[in-house]
Parts: sequence; C-alpha cells; structure tokens
Amino acid sequence: MSGTMRPAQQRGTAPPQTPADGVAAHPATHPARSAPEGAKQRDAFFDNAKYLAIVLVAMGHAWEPLRGGSRSVAALYMVVYAFHMPAFIVISGYFSRGFDASPRQIKRLVTGVAVPYVVFEVAYTLFTRWTDRTPDRPISLLDPLYLTWFLAALFIWRLTTPLWRLVRKPLVLALAVAMLATLSPSIGNVLDLQRVLQFLPYFVVGLCLRPEHFQLVRRSEVRALSVPVFLGALAMAYWAVPRMNDAWFFHRDSAEELAAPGWYGPVMTLVLFGCSMVLVACFLAWVPRRRMWFTVLGAGTLYGYLLHGFVVQGANFGHWYDHGWVHGPVGAITVTLAAGAVVTVLCTPPVRRLFQCTMEPELKWAFRRDATDLRRPL
Repeated sequence: MSGTMRPAQQRGTAPPQTPADGVAAHPATHPARSAPEGAKQRDAFFDNAKYLAIVLVAMGHAWEPLRGGSRSVAALYMVVYAFHMPAFIVISGYFSRGFDASPRQIKRLVTGVAVPYVVFEVAYTLFTRWTDRTPDRPISLLDPLYLTWFLAALFIWRLTTPLWRLVRKPLVLALAVAMLATLSPSIGNVLDLQRVLQFLPYFVVGLCLRPEHFQLVRRSEVRALSVPVFLGALAMAYWAVPRMNDAWFFHRDSAEELAAPGWYGPVMTLVLFGCSMVLVACFLAWVPRRRMWFTVLGAGTLYGYLLHGFVVQGANFGHWYDHGWVHGPVGAITVTLAAGAVVTVLCTPPVRRLFQCTMEPELKWAFRRDATDLRRPL
C-alpha cells in the first residue's frame, strides 16, 4: 500500500452510481444490479465518501517518502492507512449485495474489473521498467503490481458473494479466514491472496450492512464523538510510530514475514479490524450528505486511484523528494495539497472520457450475445 515500489515490495503495494452497475467508475461503489442503467438515482453521500477517501489515498502515498523524517507525518500516515482502504472495501461490499453471478453481472465484472486489471498491470509494468531501469521485469497477470491488487481482490470477493450471503455467520467465518491467513507465509504472491484474505472481513461487513446502518453514523452524536476518537487515534499513532511496524496496516504479509511470533497474526487481525471499523464509522460520520462541488468526482475515483500511481512513480523517478525543503513543514503541506489537487483532476469528467475505453469498455465483440439473452433456454 505504500506509494513507492521498492525492490522488495514492488508487487502488491498500496488503494474504489457509476455507469452501468458500478464495477468501473470505482470498483468499491455501485450495486451489481440487474436494473437498466440510470434506473436509480445516485446517492451523493457515497459519491462524497469515495472522493474524500481517494484524496486520502493519494495523500498517503505522497507522505510515504516524508514519514522517515517526521514522526507527525508518520502518525498521520498510520491513521489514514488504518481506515481508507477498509472504507473503500466496506462500500464495495455494500454495493455487491445484489451480486448473484448472473450472466449480465459476470459480463460487467469482466469489463469493469478484469479488463482494467489487465490493462493497468501491463501499463504499470512497462512504466516501472523505465522508471526503475529494469528492462527485464516480466509482465505477470498473476502477481499484481502496485495498485492493481485491489482490482484482483474485488474480482475474487465479488465472485464469492453468493457464498457469504448463504452461510449463517459470514463475518465470523471471514475473520477466521483472515486470522488463519496471517499464519500462512506460504500463500505467496499469486493474485496477492494474502491481502485478499486479510481484507476479506471488511468486504463481508459491507455485504451485511443495510441502509439504516449508514443512517446511524450520520447522527449528530456520532459526529461529535468522532472528533475525540480521531484525536485519540492520532495520539496513539504518534506513540506507536517508533514502537510498531506499520506494515500491519497493509495486510500483505504473514506474522512470520513481519518477524513476529505466529500468535501475533490472529490477535492483530482482530485488533486492527476493531480499530479500522471504528475509524471508518468516524470518517463516514463527517461525509456530507448533500451534493457538493466534488460530488460528481465520486463517479471517477477508479480513474484517480489507478492514474495517480503514475504520478507517484514519476515523482520518485524525478527525485522530487530530494530537495531538503520538501521534508520540512512547508514541504509536507505542499506535497499534501499537490496530491489532493492531482487526484482531483484525475477524477474529472474529461479524464474519464479520455480513459473510458480502458476503464469501462463495452467489448461487445467478446461476448456471444447480450448478457440478458443468456438467461433464456437454448
């Protein structure tokens, strides 16, 4: 989840109402429904939440080169990483409740998640061959590079949705799976399964939520309580910076790989799940319910998510962080504002139109007939 693809952590680092059933404009947002496009009105609350979360993702990536020299930046980084991806994944699960693996929905999953995954896996590999000066780096669709791990994970999570809707205690089972994953360093990097399994409980939480649950976090008392909770989280993170390995928040490694005793894994899974869900609730409590100037950008968060990675890599290649002033307070503020501005531009409608062919392709030529016709007997 880090913003820099270091040699030892190149793959699986780091991150998503929309057009046509929601797997495209941000994979974490729209219901996999069978209703016609535009049949339901977009909810400004979720678009606002997606935009604000993607801004935090970009800021987190911008802070990474600064956290080694600033305990305050490292604390902010830790708090943001505790909830921004869980928030995306919870919303993804919430809008996947209607997924029943019908032909029409499978088609949308392929065009809105699988195709962007392939396109950006190849694009990131080619780009990092240049920026990292590694011309022999292979293109591997089984080992997600950088931000593409989320698309691979969403594809798997959505396909398993019918199972989680069938079992009696889905969250308990998902937490058990995540806990066991931390004990298994042999899982490896195939489709970043370690991350898929460790983040799974947040997706399942989303599947279990109902509209009234989101109404609860919008109450004024929850908003008031969220302020001391966030302040407490920042204070705790500031204390933990020199004492804790923040890689636990990335959910990409087993306990053994983090040089911790095996039993740490299951315990940290439960502790981090509780902390992350509290912070997700606090974050959602402050998301505006009405339309804002940035509401329209919530439909383009997948674009901002995937495209800003090239800017991050370009900044590292251009040695933008080598200037001393960048590592001071003014530099940290400048980098933060620049990250927010860049990802905002990348979510705008003109950028969406430019890259729509890769993010939301129709691919009519790839399917035998319209997906709705596949339901009819042959």
